[in-house]
Amino acid sequence: MLKLNVKNETSRLRAVVLGTAISNGPTPTESEAYDPKSLEHIKAGTYPVEADMVKEMQAVANVFEKYQVKVYRPELIEDCNQIFTRDIAFVIDDVFIKANILPNREEELEAVQYIIDQVNPEKVVRPPEEVHIEGGDVMLWNNHIFVGTYKGSDYKNYITARTNMAGVQYLKDLFPNKIVKEFDLVKSKIEPRDNALHLDCCFQPVGKNKGIIYKSGFREESDYMYLVDLFGKENLFHITRDEMYHMNSNVFSISEDVVISEKNFTRLNTWLRSIGITVEEVPYAEIAKQEGLLRCSTMPLIRD
Repeated sequence: MLKLNVKNETSRLRAVVLGTAISNGPTPTESEAYDPKSLEHIKAGTYPVEADMVKEMQAVANVFEKYQVKVYRPELIEDCNQIFTRDIAFVIDDVFIKANILPNREEELEAVQYIIDQVNPEKVVRPPEEVHIEGGDVMLWNNHIFVGTYKGSDYKNYITARTNMAGVQYLKDLFPNKIVKEFDLVKSKIEPRDNALHLDCCFQPVGKNKGIIYKSGFREESDYMYLVDLFGKENLFHITRDEMYHMNSNVFSISEDVVISEKNFTRLNTWLRSIGITVEEVPYAEIAKQEGLLRCSTMPLIRD
């Protein structure tokens, strides 16, 4: 049996599901794009090719091996994008929560069923259909659960709005002893520089008490101020619109003092090192073209 345990984003990682880019399928058509950044690259003819993405993911697998992290991979589905495991499910404490994902991604969940089968079935839950929630919007910080959402009345018009207020309420009901705080995120179907697809596109804790944040990713100043008050402004690394576009907040922590980051994030990586964090740099710029990065392609199962 797998004894799940994830209480935050930075405790020492022991087991993780890492997506796969093998048999990724053909380049999507414009109408198949899930997000404005993929669309931008489809139109420009710069959409990533499988061989490059496989190499990038292997670099991450190598880092996990170096730190003796147990790595699970999804079973292979022919011609299917299985990179972003964070979208399909996530763990809070010892509970495995299946996401209600976009319907045509359902088979991605089936590809990790062999892992779910190793979990106590009483600890595996799936929200009712009207509850929308994806792992990229769910950020754990000990007794807090931060949840990205979109409160606009036009929610249903946005394929980039992935977690609704019913999702927030669902987590409140499931974890009554935790502080569940939602954040209203800026969404755009056409401009990736103004689209916070998930909470981890504009915020993520690192280390013991630090965080990476993009102020303009929040629709309400009060949501941004909540995090400033909680972490302290001096503990937050503020990224620019361009850095948000390149997904600088979407790094992944192996522990409080080890972070996997994209090798081109020069300013961020310099800051991380300045606060005593070891930065394991990997190439991930091709995968980033699909508006997802290191946190999106990993699903932690066990942390200390």
